[in-house]
Amino acid sequence: MFSKEVHCRYQLSPLAEVICQLRFPEILSVTASEPVEFQEAIRDAFPIFLRKQELSAPKLVSVDGKLTVQNQPPITNFQFSSSDGVWRVNLTNQFISLTCTRYPSWEEFAAHLDKPLAAFIRIYKPAHFSRIGLRYLNFISRFSLGLEGIPFRELIQPCYLGPLSLDSVEEAASLRNTVDCELNIRGGCRAKIHAGPGLVKRGRTQDQEIKFIFDQDLYMPGQVPLNLVAGALQTLHAQAFSLFRGAITTKLHEAMEPEII
Repeated sequence: MFSKEVHCRYQLSPLAEVICQLRFPEILSVTASEPVEFQEAIRDAFPIFLRKQELSAPKLVSVDGKLTVQNQPPITNFQFSSSDGVWRVNLTNQFISLTCTRYPSWEEFAAHLDKPLAAFIRIYKPAHFSRIGLRYLNFISRFSLGLEGIPFRELIQPCYLGPLSLDSVEEAASLRNTVDCELNIRGGCRAKIHAGPGLVKRGRTQDQEIKFIFDQDLYMPGQVPLNLVAGALQTLHAQAFSLFRGAITTKLHEAMEPEII
């Protein structure tokens, strides 16, 4: 499942989105007033501000011994974006996150995270982080890579294909074929993986090409002290490439034009 090959960067990368999210015990002061000081600390890199009210999932609660569905209050989500919209910081009273839709490199991603994370820690003083995650969302397009007509079983390793790995199963006959798993991986981390072909909808536009979706959410659970955050993120990042490389064949690897770094 994990590849031991040397880390590389793909010239034709299928990465559509990379997200780093750090969850913490609820801090009421984040949404008790406008995050003016936080905005001023990051406004040079993230000048566009948007406030959203998001619905929370209802909870099942016991009332007089009976389970009842109870609606939860909406969550205020403060969003700070770069001028080009490629980078976005989201802040709620339970998490801070950085999203990138045009991923350049780990070093640049980490550099964009440094300032908002440092500002958040300085202003709001979380006790610790309860979950640190890195999510890599890949949409593999055969058309973009000059691989039209090549079945996914020649591009993706069998463990992520299910029945589509068999020569006797036609892709066109598959109405739904996904693999979802959650694994303990090295360094005390976990990985949630969703893999399978599908039509991608971004915004209001739905692509007509069936792409292979490889969504890997790597995370470190449990209480992580503030001084160990950088090390935790580095541990997660170090496993992301070997997990992705282990999921694809040499044919797909070479079609994406790897460059050793």
